[in-house]
Amino acid sequence: MATSGTDPAAIQGPARVPLSRRHMLRMGAAAAGGAVLVGSSEAASAQAAPVGAKRVLRAPALAPGDRVRVVSPGSTPDPTNMARGIEILRSWGLEVELGKHVFTKYGYLAGTDAQRLADLNAALTDPGIRAVFAARGGYGTQRIVDQIDVSVLRRDPRVVVGFSDITSIHGKLWRETGLVTFYGPMVNWSDARTGPESAEALRRAVMTTAPVTISRDPAETAASVVVPGRASGPLLGGCLTLISTSLGAEDSPKFDGAILFFEDVDEAPYSIDSMLTELRRVGVLRRVAGVVIGQITNSVGEPGEWDAAAVLKDRLYDLGVPVLGGLRLGHGDGQLTIPLGSRATIDATAGTLTVEPGVRPR
Repeated sequence: MATSGTDPAAIQGPARVPLSRRHMLRMGAAAAGGAVLVGSSEAASAQAAPVGAKRVLRAPALAPGDRVRVVSPGSTPDPTNMARGIEILRSWGLEVELGKHVFTKYGYLAGTDAQRLADLNAALTDPGIRAVFAARGGYGTQRIVDQIDVSVLRRDPRVVVGFSDITSIHGKLWRETGLVTFYGPMVNWSDARTGPESAEALRRAVMTTAPVTISRDPAETAASVVVPGRASGPLLGGCLTLISTSLGAEDSPKFDGAILFFEDVDEAPYSIDSMLTELRRVGVLRRVAGVVIGQITNSVGEPGEWDAAAVLKDRLYDLGVPVLGGLRLGHGDGQLTIPLGSRATIDATAGTLTVEPGVRPR
């Protein structure tokens, strides 16, 4: 195992911190019922085994005039931010509709479970809707994900976009139908966080059939986390917290032979350690072909303890597969968009992730 530059024996136990979204997800589930590792390229590439055949569904690329529906499967969005996101979608020629309960408030949720589920299922089954955009994440999708109606998607696939809490929906749709979905900005848009480059990346991902290539950004928290090598497989994953809290449930995809992608926000280094340790213990990390790390945003530890990059190196460097950190995917500034479920190639030595198109020609 590669060293992180800090003696584990010298690390104190984690301090108590305010409740994170991970803690909320755990509580909600209960209520509902360093240096670059060198010399490993050959071993990593050798373990990038072909993935078993799974039918992959791709929706037609969006085009001007298409009807798209915005829904709130989790928390309630901000009306001002929503207006900006709708403006961007309409600037691409899309006809934007809103789900009935997009702005409803029910505690910390955008309506009751029944209301949010009804909006989501209506968008996934309406034959005139060509794309479903999540308004925002927050919390709530795991409360309704098991009741999602996927029957129409098998014969009439459509674009689905969202990130963060929407990870559960991505996993459910992939597992049940093989639908390629999109991990990218939501309609609750912030120009300060997601500027013109983010908007163009989203547009290209859902409105063109060009492959997506994303390069390592040296400014990102996990940019130093690299295990050289190449591997290919379906790109699966999302927010690490949601991956962790979905294990064993119906929205947890099989990661065998996949390129595992994860990112997260507001999780202390020890919490990231805990989630990755869980993935190790249940065997997920033994079966992946490679690992891609997006934006690890606002991960703050105690003085003298490991930082997020050190934890990632400690938990990932002995897997024997390529690892590439530092991609602008997730909760941080300049967020880009990737198709989940499409075949991807990680070239950790070159610092690139290339993903096949997530949509098909019309």
